[in-house]
Amino acid sequence: MFRFNVVLAAGLMAAVPVSAAPWADGMFAEQGKDFGMVPRGPTLTHYFLVTNHTDKPVHIAGVRVSCGCTSATALQNTIAPGQSTAIQALMDTRRFSGHKQVTIFVSFDQPQWEEAQVFVRAYGSDEISISPAELTFPGKIKTGSTSTAKATVQLPGNWQILSSDADSAYVQPTFKETRRDGASAVYEVTAALRKDTPAGKWFTDVWLRTNQDGLPKIRIPLNVEVESASSSPRTITFGEIKAGESAERKFSVKGAKPFRVTKIEGTDGEVFAKTSQDPRAEHEVTLTFKPSKAGAFDRKLIVVTDLNEQKQIEVLTHGVVR
Repeated sequence: MFRFNVVLAAGLMAAVPVSAAPWADGMFAEQGKDFGMVPRGPTLTHYFLVTNHTDKPVHIAGVRVSCGCTSATALQNTIAPGQSTAIQALMDTRRFSGHKQVTIFVSFDQPQWEEAQVFVRAYGSDEISISPAELTFPGKIKTGSTSTAKATVQLPGNWQILSSDADSAYVQPTFKETRRDGASAVYEVTAALRKDTPAGKWFTDVWLRTNQDGLPKIRIPLNVEVESASSSPRTITFGEIKAGESAERKFSVKGAKPFRVTKIEGTDGEVFAKTSQDPRAEHEVTLTFKPSKAGAFDRKLIVVTDLNEQKQIEVLTHGVVR
């Protein structure tokens, strides 16, 4: 997944020319993206992760492509040592039919001039249709729960879907044939999300293997946003209080299942926190602030839980002491 969530698709990967730029090539997490067989119409998107593994700043001088059906841009041109960016590739399937492979040339002028190459490719077909174009789950999914997304795939009448799989183990796709006549075959594809899917917004691909030897796989992109199992207000405001006096505020930490708050970090002689010790699906936390001197007050507290999905929750506190 790519939160920058990108997974290298399992497709028909073939050798491509490799430039004589070992340090530049080594910054790319992958050489290419095979979108497989796709209906003509949608714009295909892929992000090539670029990480600076050198000890010097790297600068991307330019990005060019070998075909006008694809555009590519660097999300950030200067990359400090150890940092990452991405090359965004957009492939317009309206502008080609059949097999198309496009080379993306990424040139660097710091720390020295080099040029690296990656590719995107797809097979655009007017004989298939996918509706909707992506497997999209309804709204945000809570961590610890499951959900499904569906799409209808129409193929030529002599085609069959033999199997389905996904690039992510957290997605379990299935399919069933709903109609077939001499002209077309219609399938319903369902993607089920596992309960242990991590929180975050991410993207992956579902692949349908067909009985066509020359073009064996059809790709359906999938996107989902999974909410954290726990929640809390990000900011607690005490307002104005006098030095030596105390103020109290309460907030809740919620989970999809019972959990423990093991400790609250950031408290001291001025900020006190109290909550239940037993497992609960919702914990009420009481904060008491008793300042000793005047001035602005800003403090970050860390609520530590035993939840696997989100062990730490940050809470910011603000106040002014008179």
